[in-house]
Amino acid sequence: MYINRNIEKCILDASKKYPVIMVCGQRQVGKSTMLNHIKEEKRTYVSFDNRQVRRLAETDPKLFFETYKYPLIIDEFQKVPQILEDIKDIIDKLGYEGKDNNGLFWLTGSQKFNMMKGISESLAGRVAIYELSSLSQREIDKKDGKLFNPDINEIKKEKFICKDVDQIYKRIFNGGMPKLFSEDIDREKYYADYINTYLERDIKELSSVSKLNEFYDFLVFIAARTSQELKYDEISKQIGVSSPTVKSWITILERSGIIFILHPYYSKVTDRLVKTPKIYFMDTGLAAYLCRWSSSKVLQHGNMDGAFFETFVVSEIVKSYYNSGKPINNLYYYRDIDKKEIDLVIVDAESIYPIEIKKNKDPSNPDKNFPALNKFGLDVKPGLIICLSEEIMPINRNCYLIPVSMI
Repeated sequence: MYINRNIEKCILDASKKYPVIMVCGQRQVGKSTMLNHIKEEKRTYVSFDNRQVRRLAETDPKLFFETYKYPLIIDEFQKVPQILEDIKDIIDKLGYEGKDNNGLFWLTGSQKFNMMKGISESLAGRVAIYELSSLSQREIDKKDGKLFNPDINEIKKEKFICKDVDQIYKRIFNGGMPKLFSEDIDREKYYADYINTYLERDIKELSSVSKLNEFYDFLVFIAARTSQELKYDEISKQIGVSSPTVKSWITILERSGIIFILHPYYSKVTDRLVKTPKIYFMDTGLAAYLCRWSSSKVLQHGNMDGAFFETFVVSEIVKSYYNSGKPINNLYYYRDIDKKEIDLVIVDAESIYPIEIKKNKDPSNPDKNFPALNKFGLDVKPGLIICLSEEIMPINRNCYLIPVSMI
């Protein structure tokens, strides 16, 4: 069973304007499945996971393109990065001849670190880049995709079906990997196989990782600290590797789509702010598996219930940016040295929207830190408390409870 992805329209529209579309993201989130689902009949699919196909592209790229022609989907293209020069030559030649060269190549891969090395040099101005994550709540519920808008007047227009706490934590526990929804597959086995594949195929190929067992321990350690501040020295001491190694491994997790790093919001107005980023797993099911939570009920009542609830909300909002094809350049958190913290702030040219995330139906005084944003000189808009409320409910004129089911 195929689940429609909210990003499909963005890709099809961009394919009419750019010669190359690149879709990157975490392994097994459905990149090639989606592209094969939306492709035209004449577009061919090849994968550089196939050793013979890869060898042909490496040894005789001209024969490779004569064989498979274009328009073309190339899966795991970063395994033959030199192919980008040949793609550039084809695109430019058609352009010089006055022929339409848009939508010729759709590229996918799970190693954004390697994928981006040649893109900026070879295909600058010729490529539209998109990130695909595991399934969002809206995709699972078969709702149209839209960028999360924190304006309360826009939120009030949204229709939703309320989910209770058990339903929410079941979704958090299972995560959003497409195969878990499209096939009858055991969750534990799926994630065990996923980790082995990720370590053996993606991580083993990166020269900065020499010991997979140490990297696995690091991965578990990071999963147990989802939604917390990212302190490299502290992680280094705990797992026994150098701080530069920790930074390198964090970069690997970020660029392979496993984690999202949320930066703090600050300006020159004050120096009394914490400038340490926070870290979030993009798929809560993977994080729950790594932390060895045995069921959604155990997770719901465990000591990480709030951390996973916050991770779920943040990752859903991040996915809304990915699925809308929008850059994430206005999403932050706030914390000062007086320990006043706001889980999310969304900033535009003149306004700032405070958002708190609470695992309660009726949290007490949740907007107490919102006035701290007044120092920035922006228009502080009505804040949101994303929680387990069953309906949109004003706390006061400047703060509203928002059901988590709505995001």
